[in-house]
Amino acid sequence: MLAGKLRKLARAAAWLATWWTLSMGMACAQSGKTIVEWDHQTDGNEPSNLQAAVARFEQANPGYKVESSHVLNDAYKAKLKIAFGAGQPPCVFDTWGGGGLREYVKSGQVADLTPFLKQNPAFTDRFLPTSWSAVTTDGKIYGVPEENIAIAVVFYNKDIFQKYHLNPPTTWPELMNVVKVLSAHGIAPFALANKNKWTGSMYYMYLVDRLGGPSVFQRAAAGAAGGGFADPVFVQAGKYIQDLVKAGAFAPGFNGLDYDLGASRRLLYSGRAAMELIGTWEASTIRKENPSFYQKLDFFPFPSVPGGKGDPRDIVGTVGDSFLSVSAQCQDRAAAFRLIQTFTDDTAMKARVADDRIPPIKDVVVSDPLMKRVQALIAQAPSVQLWYDQELPPRLGERHKDLAQALFGLSITPEAAAEQMQEAAKNGTH
Repeated sequence: MLAGKLRKLARAAAWLATWWTLSMGMACAQSGKTIVEWDHQTDGNEPSNLQAAVARFEQANPGYKVESSHVLNDAYKAKLKIAFGAGQPPCVFDTWGGGGLREYVKSGQVADLTPFLKQNPAFTDRFLPTSWSAVTTDGKIYGVPEENIAIAVVFYNKDIFQKYHLNPPTTWPELMNVVKVLSAHGIAPFALANKNKWTGSMYYMYLVDRLGGPSVFQRAAAGAAGGGFADPVFVQAGKYIQDLVKAGAFAPGFNGLDYDLGASRRLLYSGRAAMELIGTWEASTIRKENPSFYQKLDFFPFPSVPGGKGDPRDIVGTVGDSFLSVSAQCQDRAAAFRLIQTFTDDTAMKARVADDRIPPIKDVVVSDPLMKRVQALIAQAPSVQLWYDQELPPRLGERHKDLAQALFGLSITPEAAAEQMQEAAKNGTH
């Protein structure tokens, strides 16, 4: 009988503990003291940097708790979409800005942060003016730039270039000569992991810019008169890509290699490939992943194209790389904004610099020579084109990536790819 009574007491205690946990959780939810935060920061020291910011926030705001979740890119996009669709988004979340964020803004699911930013001018003025464009809609600001200024450049192995007496190319003919020399010696000119599609898209974006300048894409994306994705510039960009493929510029199987698994970097480390067109975040990853190879690493801007109208100083990338927003359903928007301020305070920004990042703030000082050169490129760039798949509405961005991958696979002609992209835009693939 004693054992039976003890079991009953244990069940009662367990029930009481469960009731207490649930009731406290409900109290926190009702009072808005628990802030759920999601982001896609999984690389380098950033998850620990964010957790340190959470600790600072909770210490400065007694009674508040932050529940953070860090999820890899593609899985994060899906998780966020499901949460918003179910009406249960996190209070604070990050995006890449552009078209993806605008879709949530248009559906009334994101809080306007303009009043908070106006109330905190010293905080707001720290950021680079160009960093706000990706999160501004109809004159209102819906996000705060957080992570990094990231641009696409061509990284290369200095030892391989020196061995074969190659110089960093500045023009397309010079690049094609580098491709020819490397291929002749059994080295893949470029490491490309294009299963993810956005990796190959970088070539396409730069070629469009170099051939026609930034206005060609801007007119097409806006649906402006005289513009469109069937513009001859888009067709010509596709032809240049297929010229690269036919010249053997990429390591075999590139359309099936996974960037998230480090496939392209492994090709570089092993010496099987000499170059990679990728965002500047790659330098930080390589420095941590393979410090000895980092000593061989250098980069050059994407080359100019003969007769092209684009300025070779133009860059493709983002001034922010990640933008923090507040969902419209957040119960305590003021506390959520304070959390964002902590995520982007001076301590957080110094931690990002230490992690080989260039935060989107004024007068940031970086010590790494390679990063200093990246900073100089950004400072002189007449145009910074946000990645197409982030600038365009989500479905149209996905269509662009699909077509770009097909161009690399030689399974579609440049003319057909341009026509299908324009058709998708006309039919409202948003």
